Amino acid sequence: MMRRIAVLDAPTNLGLRPPTASSVPGCAKAPGALRDHGLLARLRARDAGCLTPPRYDPGDWRPGDGVCHAPEISAYSAALADRIGAIIDRGEFPLVLGGDCSVLLGSALAMHRLGEAVGGRIGLVFVDGHSDFRHPGNASYVGAAAGEDLALVTGRGQPDLAAIEGRRPYFRDIDVVVLGIRAQDEYRLDLQAAGITTRPVPALRAEGAARTAQWAHEQLVDCAGYWVHIDVDVLDPAVMPAVDAPDPGGIAFAELEILLAGLVDTPHCLGVELTVFDPDYDPDGAYAAEIVNTVVAGLAPVVAPGAVPPRLLPAGPVAPAPRAADSRPEPEPLPAPAAVPAPAVAVEPIGPDPTVGDDLGDDPLGPGLLRRAPAGDEPDPARSGIDIA
Repeated sequence: MMRRIAVLDAPTNLGLRPPTASSVPGCAKAPGALRDHGLLARLRARDAGCLTPPRYDPGDWRPGDGVCHAPEISAYSAALADRIGAIIDRGEFPLVLGGDCSVLLGSALAMHRLGEAVGGRIGLVFVDGHSDFRHPGNASYVGAAAGEDLALVTGRGQPDLAAIEGRRPYFRDIDVVVLGIRAQDEYRLDLQAAGITTRPVPALRAEGAARTAQWAHEQLVDCAGYWVHIDVDVLDPAVMPAVDAPDPGGIAFAELEILLAGLVDTPHCLGVELTVFDPDYDPDGAYAAEIVNTVVAGLAPVVAPGAVPPRLLPAGPVAPAPRAADSRPEPEPLPAPAAVPAPAVAVEPIGPDPTVGDDLGDDPLGPGLLRRAPAGDEPDPARSGIDIA
């Protein structure tokens, strides 16, 4: 038995600022660039098509107007959630190719619907070079959803994005694990105050990518399953600069591959999204080829002959969510969400898996136990071409 991957393109760039006054962000071209390097054939994946986004047009947006493109992002997120939910209902593993990080809103909405349907909570593993935690409680103004996606999916921000269908938050703070942010991330103290678990790059490298994946899984033991968000700017710009906001101090491709493989090597991982790669900064396609190599190798556990399909079962009772320590105002009461049909698959609460061995920032507008990598599997940072001093 094996899990089948379904690849869905979500080429939205609505969550980013314009690179220049006369251009638009190039990350909308990422799904095509990755497909051009044989991603679907190498994964033996089903082509789940493309969800075309609305037109990119900031118009006369000004600071103080809220999130730019908010109505378009909201509508796109609801449509994306429908598509992701349909893939999961087929018993498949969705791989969503963004697009910018506002893709997370659609994935988060799909996960909240799923959690409600199975009577449990879905968690989030957020692998990103930036915390993307800007919100009205810690910033003078907001503007680019790609720099605010983690804040929005944890309920911070304007209701048309943070509470689509009256669902708020899509992920509880205690059900989020953040991996790969830089040591001096602007909002690291806000994450800590909110109770969001983090492991910045220095700690990730000290513990190793395989052990970090196992650790992340253990943090979500009370969840019925989890979603994985990967922003490729978690990689160091010395090895992958083709993003809108490259920031030194990231990880290497080999580390991302091991981390991804650990996160998906369990039936409790429900899917993965990949965001922010910009082919405009990759004229010869070298970075696209490297990303494809990494994703194919990292997702190998999903399509391995012994891989177990997702098993969704209700999680334990849900305790009241503690209020996050931030300065956002108490949200107005929201209407109860519409009932959602139960999915065709069922996910058990995370715990020891008998099928798995015990080895295991943007501009203001702008994954039972896991198999531990054998000794020597962790990449040597000294050979990665990255300065980690």
